[in-house]
Amino acid sequence: MKKITIAIDGFSSTGKSTLAKQLANHLGYVFVDTGAMYRAVTLFAMQHGYMSADFFDKKSLVNSLPFIKLVFKFNADLGYGEMYLNDVNVETEIRKIEVSHFVSKVAEVSEVRSKLVEQQQEMGKDKGIVMDGRDIGTVVFPDAELKIFMTSSPVTRAQRRYDELIAKGDVITFEEVIENVVERDYIDSHRKDSPLVMADDAIEIDNSHLDREEQFQLVLDLVNECTKSL
Repeated sequence: MKKITIAIDGFSSTGKSTLAKQLANHLGYVFVDTGAMYRAVTLFAMQHGYMSADFFDKKSLVNSLPFIKLVFKFNADLGYGEMYLNDVNVETEIRKIEVSHFVSKVAEVSEVRSKLVEQQQEMGKDKGIVMDGRDIGTVVFPDAELKIFMTSSPVTRAQRRYDELIAKGDVITFEEVIENVVERDYIDSHRKDSPLVMADDAIEIDNSHLDREEQFQLVLDLVNECTKSL
């Protein structure tokens, strides 16, 4: 069966990466979580003192971009690639709420987006890839054979994110999480460079009332329909 490019976009905490991992494992495709890439750059900025709650030294971050090495290394036990920043596994660190607070601001920086989009396009040049993010179907792979746009209510997404963080042992309140979700939605949708919008040819899926298996089967059916038509 001919391999295709599957682009999954949508708001934060809609389960884009979970779905992308399921599809990639089932299809034998490469999975790329572009959000992890932006989170890794954000972590780098935080580690080097380029940003805090009321400070963001964009110039220093941009000047440091040539020294930021991002690599996904496959973990057989997990079944997907973990993010390495300059040869250090940062998969756990980049998922923390502190990084979530700043990642949308980093993603607004045009130089950062340009660097990462170039890498993402190189990863998918041979197709057979499932990539999730904010601008995959509109900027990274505008010619993707299948584009999915995922959405859900802010409260539903915040509850999912809150449960996930609590399960990991983070000390956080639900109010903090929903505030972060709403803030990220606004920044992602209103940035000048590659804002979060649904591609004209994307299929929208509201998963507010879908469990993971229902969602997976729904999208897998779309994949099968797409590949049969090629």
